[in-house]
Amino acid sequence: MTTQINAAQRLISLFVKQPCWMIGPLAKQLDYSIPSVRRFLAQTDYYSSFTHNGRWYTLASIPHFGRQGIWFHQDIGFSRAGSLTNTLIALVSKSAAGMTAEKLGETLRCRCHSVLVKLVRLNRLQRQKRGRSYVYLAPDDQTASFQFQAMQKAEAIMLPAEIAVLILAEYIRNPKAGFGKLAKTIAKHTGVRIEVGQIKALFDTHGLKKTA
Repeated sequence: MTTQINAAQRLISLFVKQPCWMIGPLAKQLDYSIPSVRRFLAQTDYYSSFTHNGRWYTLASIPHFGRQGIWFHQDIGFSRAGSLTNTLIALVSKSAAGMTAEKLGETLRCRCHSVLVKLVRLNRLQRQKRGRSYVYLAPDDQTASFQFQAMQKAEAIMLPAEIAVLILAEYIRNPKAGFGKLAKTIAKHTGVRIEVGQIKALFDTHGLKKTA
């Protein structure tokens, strides 16, 4: 028992010198088997990286997590949520208006498109196509609905003024047209493609009442 306690203390001292280790070099430094070192890590509490296929380790006391629960040492990323899968679900679920694969990749500094597609197939995330990209939403319908509404409002705010004028002008000419009809008419006459949700959000933003 004393020998194992000494090994655990030596493990902690190694992390003081170097905040992140792979299991092989760590076992070599301690002169213990890999299963034994994993046991020592579990006794001291640790995180494995969400980057590099989880091959890097750090002690739980070391990371200084930011607002999104992410910490990097050089290019090695750690998350309060743990694995890349859990981190993606946590980030998307906590976002106000969903997140694109590009934004998630930028935040996590790694490619995550294939993992996101798998999570959607497993119903652990939802997604909506917006233009050429997908926006990923929380798995539960209520949160996803709030995120979708926030996304639509943000899109309406981001609409160029000239596009908003096109929409409102077409509405004045044809006040009985639904949002889908307005979008199709504008696309036919001007070649400008507008999402139905963007038109709805524009009406909501300006307090205009209309049924889709």
